Order: sequence, then structure tokens, then C-alpha cells
Amino acid sequence: MSQLGALTPIDKDQIKLGQALPWDVFDAWGNTLHEAGSVITNLDEFNLIIEDGYFEDSLGDAPVSDQTALPMPSQANSFSQPAIKTSENLEPILASASSNNTSAINNADINKESIMLDLDSVRWHVGETFFLQVHDNAAIRYTVRLIGYVKNQSILVTAPRVDGRGAIIRDGQTFIVRAFPGKKAYAFTASALKSVYTPHAYLHLSYPKIVRCTAIRQSSRAVVKIIASVTIGNPEQTAAAVLNDISMGGTSGLIKQEIGKKGDAGVIKFKVNTAGEEAILALPIIVRSMVETENTQEFRYGFEFVNMPTQSKIILSSFVYQTLAEIE
Repeated sequence: MSQLGALTPIDKDQIKLGQALPWDVFDAWGNTLHEAGSVITNLDEFNLIIEDGYFEDSLGDAPVSDQTALPMPSQANSFSQPAIKTSENLEPILASASSNNTSAINNADINKESIMLDLDSVRWHVGETFFLQVHDNAAIRYTVRLIGYVKNQSILVTAPRVDGRGAIIRDGQTFIVRAFPGKKAYAFTASALKSVYTPHAYLHLSYPKIVRCTAIRQSSRAVVKIIASVTIGNPEQTAAAVLNDISMGGTSGLIKQEIGKKGDAGVIKFKVNTAGEEAILALPIIVRSMVETENTQEFRYGFEFVNMPTQSKIILSSFVYQTLAEIE
């Protein structure tokens, strides 16, 4: 197989539903999703190509957006410049950040094959949640949101806060920055250029040349300790559970009594805190496993989430990816 050239994100105006694809479509790792000439008639598949599809720009003649800055949130779109694949000149600090991040995920649930992207190829949107970890003090972490960027100069994010008050950020302070949009994990290093306090508090971060991108699988599980209420069985039985891990696909935890049986449907309720906001989730589940532990007073249950409402899926996704970002 010949070496691919640079991969460029596909724009919604370049392809049409029901018409032949003008070129091969790849994912960000260079795997072929659809061959040139394929006709996409399924709307969900079409939207997936728009969201995660790339084409080879080996001749350098792909359409390029003239977007250079996002001065106001209302004018902001996602990043849409050509990707540059490279494995060199990656700062050692970033490699360290990636390994720390993957340690938060059980076993080998994260796809270890990462790629390096030019920042302009990453499709972040205004309002995207970023997690800032102070490089020389890993215990200090902030949650901020993307405001915009000035190409090759700075990234603008909301001002970091602690307990509702603005955090003191010194110029030059270095952060490991992580983001978890969709099914990808991004990590890069950036330093604080300047804090602005009026008329709205925000922070200028340095503009990174390279971003590490890693795919997160549906089964990637974050380690947690959450008290939940589980209702299953017919007739219904309710018990308290301590959840030990959670993913977009399900969760597992301990219950002090045996309730229901494998295959039973029910509901699990628990509270999460994501991006500074508390939310109570009530998710439909099916019991997929139940095993008596060595302590005969406890049973370990495995639950699969099914038919999640869209809003619940958004909240759960934010919580899972935030937890993966914050746990060493």
C-alpha cells in the first residue's frame, strides 16, 4: 500500500447524498471507509462521513477555508484546515501527558495507535470543554470552554475558576490540555500568554503546532465511585449500588443483596457533576452479568445502557470523558 499524503477533513459542500464519492474516504488513521465512486444513500452514514471523514490531499489542491480567526462566539465554526500527519518533533511533555491519560482507562480499552495532527485539522467548536492540568503540579486542574482562536497566535478559553472564583494564572504557566469530543481524545501542551479580565474574563493560550489524537472505544471505562439506585426485575426490586466503573456502553458495581436475574430490564439512577454542573441521570439498563463475590454479602452486577435519551447521552458522554481526563 502506498504512503498516503496529507489528509484533509471533508466539507459538507464537497459531497452529496446519493451521488458518487469523488475520492476514497479515510478515517483520521488512514483506514479506508469508502472507495471512490461509492454512492452513499443512508443519511446517518453520510453525516458520519462529514463528521469523521478525510480525503487524501497529496496534490495540495483541496479547497481550503479562509478562516483565520474567531473573534466572536456567534461567528465561530469548527477548525477546517488540512491535516498534517507527523510523528516527529512532538514535545516529550505531550508524550507523557498521553500515557498518563490512558492509564485512567481499564486494560487496553483505548486504541493505543495515536496520530499527530496540525491543530487546524481538528474539528473543535466554540463551547467545547477543555481540561487544563498544570504541568508542574498534576493535582491542579481546571475546566474551561473554547471561545475561539487566532490562527498561529493564540487559543482563547474562558478563565479558569476554583470554587466559583477566578484562579490566579501566571503568564508562561504551562498546561497539559485535553479534550474529548465525540469518540476521540486530544492532548497538547500550551502556555498561558495573557489573562484578560474585562469586559469578560478569558485566557490566551499559546497556539500548539501539534495535537495528539487517539480514538476512544465505546467500551473505554473510567474508574469511579458513585452511589446509585437500581430498580430491576418483575416484580420490581430496588437496591443501592456502588458503581466502580462506567463507559458509554454500561457500568458495573456492587450490590449488597441479590435482586433480579440476568437479562432483566430496569433503570439505574445516579448523580454526576460535569463541566461544573450537577445532573441526575435515570438510564434504562439490562442486567448482563451478576456474580457473587468472595464476600457473600455482596454481588457484582454488570449493566448495559440501552435506548438512552439524547440529552442523557450527552451528559453521560461529557462525564465519562471528563473523568478519563482528570484521573491519573
